[in-house]
Amino acid sequence: MKNQTTQDLSEQQQFRRAKREKLLSEGRDAYPVVVDRTTSLRELRQKYRAVPEGEGDGQFNLAPGEETQDIVAVAGRIMFQRNTGKLCFATLQEGDGTQLQVMLSLAEVGEEALASWKADTDLGDIVSVRGRVIASRRGELSVQAQSWHMASKALRPLPVAFADMNEEQRVRHRYTDLIMREDARKNAMTRIKVIAAVRKFLTGHDFVEVETPMLQTLHGGAAARPFITRSNALDMDLYLRIAPELYLKRCVVGGIERVFELNRNFRNEGVDSSHSPEFTMLETYQAWGTYKDGAKTMQELVQFCAKEVFGSTTVTLADGTEYDLGGEWKVMEMYPSLNEALQRKFPGQPEVTIESSVEELKGIADVIGLKVPKDEGWLHGKLVEEIWEHLCSDQLYEPTFVINFPVETSPLTRDHRELPGVTEKFDLYVRGFELATGYSELVDPVIQRERFEDQARLAAHGDDEAMVLDEDFLAAMEQGMPPTAGCGMGIDRLLMALTGLGIRETVLFPLVKPEV
Repeated sequence: MKNQTTQDLSEQQQFRRAKREKLLSEGRDAYPVVVDRTTSLRELRQKYRAVPEGEGDGQFNLAPGEETQDIVAVAGRIMFQRNTGKLCFATLQEGDGTQLQVMLSLAEVGEEALASWKADTDLGDIVSVRGRVIASRRGELSVQAQSWHMASKALRPLPVAFADMNEEQRVRHRYTDLIMREDARKNAMTRIKVIAAVRKFLTGHDFVEVETPMLQTLHGGAAARPFITRSNALDMDLYLRIAPELYLKRCVVGGIERVFELNRNFRNEGVDSSHSPEFTMLETYQAWGTYKDGAKTMQELVQFCAKEVFGSTTVTLADGTEYDLGGEWKVMEMYPSLNEALQRKFPGQPEVTIESSVEELKGIADVIGLKVPKDEGWLHGKLVEEIWEHLCSDQLYEPTFVINFPVETSPLTRDHRELPGVTEKFDLYVRGFELATGYSELVDPVIQRERFEDQARLAAHGDDEAMVLDEDFLAAMEQGMPPTAGCGMGIDRLLMALTGLGIRETVLFPLVKPEV
């Protein structure tokens, strides 16, 4: 946001700044350190409810016009005002969206305080009001003010209604979005609850949470383009991590046999409805497990989160439709499902096998309309995965495990015990997008070195997402790593799966370009 000058201010902003100056000139603090507040709006409404919360709205155990002798001090943001000659009404709102009416009358607060309220307050101001608890003549629970104080003078007006904010404005000004929209507050709290549920599930299954480096001397653990920064103290380039995998495996080598991390990853890649350069990632590793154990863990985790946060494995999405996460989930093998879809949609094409050449696969890609970049060095494994996604993505709306990926694109994964040319890997798809991935981890350091060297050759062919050879990680593996199942799940995408929201609505403050 550019530097602001007086000329840049709207008439409303100038008007509000003048009120701030008036308060200060009168010796009244527009932003006091503390204000009078004895109870929250939610606590007050709960105290005077006539029926249990959730069983009725606006029903209180006070008759219309009834007054109590209970003196309270409440505080909140002014969301509605109506000023008349001797009586003023306002609706206050606190952080969780709870609202309460306050009333200021000439008889109760006096001429000076009433005049100041009319002159000095605006929609969006945060105020403190002390007075008696009453019911208005219409039966609305209210505080009949005896005094009031400014808690924070708002210098920017609120939108007239949440409809005045489009998606871009909501993302850029999330603070205003949270004030105006119940859905925004609900989305924020849902994320908090889901993350708590993830931790509850994993710790309940004897996983230990650890923290691993965000700044790394080498980038590894995933096929992605990293962000690069510079350490002045060390006089060297460092990388924001693209994945914690290699450090978590070091933990397993060291004896922490069930470990997880829930933290940020950074990938210098595209931004769209399901991708963000900065995102929260869960990775889990369990010694003595296989990719099937990992898939079971991920399924149970997602179902637990749905039940814990929403009360059921059937969740209601943002568009009002229901989505069923219950039961056992579908399993698809990559090569067989690719060939089935290929013959159904493009009859007569040759079967894709682990022996299919790059040229054969490029020919199939051309037939199905898949564009193959000329300068990125796609080989067999990458072509198979891209062709599969192009042909089979329409089969992935219900929860689906896709298993047995090409060796070439899974450098950290163990070869399949029975099927040559593929690895013991799964990707979990929910509602058409990838939610999680998991492996039977490769624990042979000799084969791992060979895989890293293969990645180096991919990098030489122009693949800037290829992994680099990490000698320290290989040294850890040479200490001996037990058979291990590893899984990764994007928390932002988990929220998308559970709510039907786009990724920018599941993150409080997603990355956006500065306004000009």
